[in-house]
Amino acid sequence: MSKEPGWTEDLREFGAIKPRRSLAHEAADTLREFILLGKLAPGVAVPERNLSEALGVSRTPLKEALRLLEIEGLIDYGPTRRPRVADPSLDDISQNLAVLGALEALAGDLACQNATDDEIAEAARLERRMREAPSDTDPLEFFRWDMAFHQTIVQAAGNAPLSETHKAYSSRLWRARFISSKMRTARDATLGQHEDIIAALKARDGAACAAHMRRHLEVAVKNIAAAQAKLEEQGT
Repeated sequence: MSKEPGWTEDLREFGAIKPRRSLAHEAADTLREFILLGKLAPGVAVPERNLSEALGVSRTPLKEALRLLEIEGLIDYGPTRRPRVADPSLDDISQNLAVLGALEALAGDLACQNATDDEIAEAARLERRMREAPSDTDPLEFFRWDMAFHQTIVQAAGNAPLSETHKAYSSRLWRARFISSKMRTARDATLGQHEDIIAALKARDGAACAAHMRRHLEVAVKNIAAAQAKLEEQGT
C-alpha cells in the first residue's frame, strides 16, 4: 500500500469539501421561511403536487421536507393525511413554552457552571448585535440572531440530553416566537431581558440566570397572545 503524501493530512485538517445540502433540506428551508413570514397561513392545505411543482423537486424529497417540518411543528396532517400548515392553539403554545422555560432555566444555571469564556462572549456578541440593530432590520434575520442567542446558552450548558430536548421544543415554537419577535414593543422588552441574562452569565450567577431565562419565556406567552390578537384584528 502506497504511503499518503504528507500534504494530505494538512489538507484534511484545513477543511474537507462539505457535501451539498440535500434537496429535502433545501425544500424544507424554503417552506419554513414561507410559513414564518406568513406567506403560508396557519391551517392552509399544502397539496404535495402543488408544492412539488412550485419548488421544482420530485415527490420523494418533498415528502422528506414535509416530514422535517412536521417534526418542527410547522406542518401537520389532518384525518385524510393531507399536509397543512400547523395552527396550534394558544393553550398548546403556552404549555410548550412552559416546558421550554424550564429547560432554558436549567440551561442558564448549568451554563454559569460550565460555559467557557468564549461561549459567554459569543452570547454577549449576539445580544449586542440585536441591541444595536437598526429598527428596519429584517425580522427574519433578527429572529435568527435571537434563536442563536438562546441556542448558544443551551449548548454552553454542556448537557447533551438537555440540548436534544430543547431543540425539539424550540422547533415547535418557531412560528409563534417569530410572530412575537416581529412586534417592536415585544422586541424592546426582549432586549432588556437579554441584557439581564448576559449580566448573570458573566457573573456566573446560576440562580439569577435561571430566573431570567424562565421569566423571559413567561413573558413570551403574553407577547404571543398579543401578537395573535393583533393578527386576528388585522384579518377582520
